[in-house]
Amino acid sequence: MSNITAVGFNASSEDGELFSLEADLRALSDMGVDTVELGLTGVDLISGGRIMEERAKRLVALTSQFDFRYTVHGLVSSNFMDPATQGYQLAAAKALIEVCDRIDARIIVQHGGALRAEQVHDRANADIREREALTELADFARPYGVRIAFENIFTTEPGQYRQTPAEIAETVKAVNHPNVVALIDFGHAYIESTYRGLDFREQLRAMAPVTGHLHVHDGFGRPQGHFQAYHPQENTAMGIGDLHMPLGWGDIAWDEIFAELDFLPDTVLMMEIGRRYRSEQPDSLRRAKGLAGFAANEDSVAAE
Repeated sequence: MSNITAVGFNASSEDGELFSLEADLRALSDMGVDTVELGLTGVDLISGGRIMEERAKRLVALTSQFDFRYTVHGLVSSNFMDPATQGYQLAAAKALIEVCDRIDARIIVQHGGALRAEQVHDRANADIREREALTELADFARPYGVRIAFENIFTTEPGQYRQTPAEIAETVKAVNHPNVVALIDFGHAYIESTYRGLDFREQLRAMAPVTGHLHVHDGFGRPQGHFQAYHPQENTAMGIGDLHMPLGWGDIAWDEIFAELDFLPDTVLMMEIGRRYRSEQPDSLRRAKGLAGFAANEDSVAAE
């Protein structure tokens, strides 16, 4: 068994206000979705590591309107390898964990870190610095019953220091904390494997045993490189970059992958396929439930 217990979509604000987040949540509720990952760092809830209480109260009132199981996406720019901002990031992440507790969200996503090419003097202890920060955050999260889901990212600029998916798994093992699990982002792993000449499927196999959260979206594993699209749809047309497309639009062999991987108990499958693909979300939901084993007769989602 894959140990997946919930399937859902991410939801976010379009403009930093809670009104557009509410509209997204209502559309997902009307669709029959029961699990949602909230992109809370796109809303002004935290200021200098402090919770803005009035906004937090509004968020609690908003989320309580829906019968969702919630998870939370932490700072998209999170980077515990960066010595200059690590303390500020920890303060913001701890505040977000308190917000998680208020809305009964028991998973928060933390991105893996990176160093720029010129940060050569910071590289020697980068992995240790990240592990120590993860441990501090996990110790803070433990009384709240919140797990840190540590996500694999992909190289975004030449000369960048970035961990591979398999190395993300090694970080989780080294931290060895009950409140830290790995998060497989399949699209990110595909891009990084292409960029580095790694075996995509082997990278997934390395991560799966310590994984307790999933980010699912389709793509072709083609790095963005220096190409700059005028419209995001132009990237889609060429199949390059971090596309976050509906299931079946790319060439990831979803059926084969999910047939061979097992994850930690109570793993959530979260589709990062946003409102741009509202028309396609219901079909992706049906397909993802099939991958999770929630329905016996789902159609194949392997690329045709």
